[in-house]
Amino acid sequence: MRVISGSSKGRALKAVTGFGTRPTTDKVKEAIFSIIGPYFAGGSALDLYAGTGALGIEALSRGMDRAIFVDADKKCVEVIRANLRATGLSEQAEVYRNDAERALNALAKRRMAFELVFLDPPYKNRQMDKVLQILQEEHLIKDGAIAVVEHDAAHAYPERIGRFSAVRLSEYGDTAVTVYRYETQSIPTGLMGDEQDEERG
Repeated sequence: MRVISGSSKGRALKAVTGFGTRPTTDKVKEAIFSIIGPYFAGGSALDLYAGTGALGIEALSRGMDRAIFVDADKKCVEVIRANLRATGLSEQAEVYRNDAERALNALAKRRMAFELVFLDPPYKNRQMDKVLQILQEEHLIKDGAIAVVEHDAAHAYPERIGRFSAVRLSEYGDTAVTVYRYETQSIPTGLMGDEQDEERG
């Protein structure tokens, strides 16, 4: 794994030993950022099931001002911190060992709000619709923000989840990426039909 573009382009990223994580491949990561970026003029990102931290680090490298990384696994937290040091991005990041819902509660108490959220849990966790609802209810998401959900291609998330609307669905083998936009005003449904694409590999 490596940082694909931006200020830390080419820096190698450590993986987490064992089989508890499923890192986003460079191919999928590059595809994600071609959809949502590719570069950013500041803002804050949340990498909630961070694993190695690769997605949040890529966002920082491409111009995000700040990122918060959360993972419940001690090894993952250690790897995230090592990867931030290796990429020179530690001062722009906060890293926490916590489960997702407790972390969201703590961030809500701090009145945090994000322009970009990454949700890449283990594939057995198919409750990202619930997490998106919490982000909305706790006012943790800014108007026009993007949420990226990486999930098993065999599982489909709804087009609408509260005020989140799916604007892109892409498949890469057994991996799928659903991109949602958060709008405080109602927007038309049915965006997926024109923008869905598929890449088998």
